[in-house]
Amino acid sequence: MQEDTPIDVPAAGTERPAAPPLTGLELLWSGRASSHAEDAAAHRHLLDADESARVAAFRRSVDRDAYTVAHVALRRLLGERLGRPPEAITLAREPCTHCGGPHGRPVVPGNDVHFSLSHSGGLVMIALAVLPVGVDVEGVPDLDTVTEVAAQLHPAERKELAALPAEQRPAAFAGCWTRKEALLKATGVGLNEDLSLTYVGAGVQPATSADWLLADLPTDPGFAAAIAVHLTGPGARPHATSVAEKAR
Repeated sequence: MQEDTPIDVPAAGTERPAAPPLTGLELLWSGRASSHAEDAAAHRHLLDADESARVAAFRRSVDRDAYTVAHVALRRLLGERLGRPPEAITLAREPCTHCGGPHGRPVVPGNDVHFSLSHSGGLVMIALAVLPVGVDVEGVPDLDTVTEVAAQLHPAERKELAALPAEQRPAAFAGCWTRKEALLKATGVGLNEDLSLTYVGAGVQPATSADWLLADLPTDPGFAAAIAVHLTGPGARPHATSVAEKAR
């Protein structure tokens, strides 16, 4: 990751750090909303009517800044990927694969690019891929929150957390939660599904799957992040580049 990475997508030929070695992943962008809030606010005209309405609805400036940074960055990255002006990108939602509602995976209709974004505690992550992808970043909660929320997890994950010393459970829970949310985003289900049905693991390594590649991502202290990418057979395009901001 590079310190003080600008929100603008680097010009062609600019050296970028290598992306995580995940087949199908094209680009991973990470940054702090506070570092990019002023620039993103100056480019709010890139957002569509729905995004602009969401921005206006936020009461807290920190939430408003994170959303604006995430969506301006997403539009710029998609614009470069598709060769279009960022403001001309049309964003839509597929039907939820769980209930059929209009809140499934985000898409650019008629294009093969897959993407996912997440923001939490002022951190923003965006992934672009040639295959279905989900990314999630979350702050590590306190032990009381872990104790309360862990009951929603898969039975095996609950056992794995319970076996850990109390001081290790918050970080392990955050890792498990980001893996789970990244996977459910990628499948198009999101948090509409019972979280106890999907096992991703609360141990040092994510669970393995025949259909999904699940990996933890490096991020700032006090946070956890993970990514899920759909697996395919031979011929899948390999990962390409990453744009990110280094934790200070």
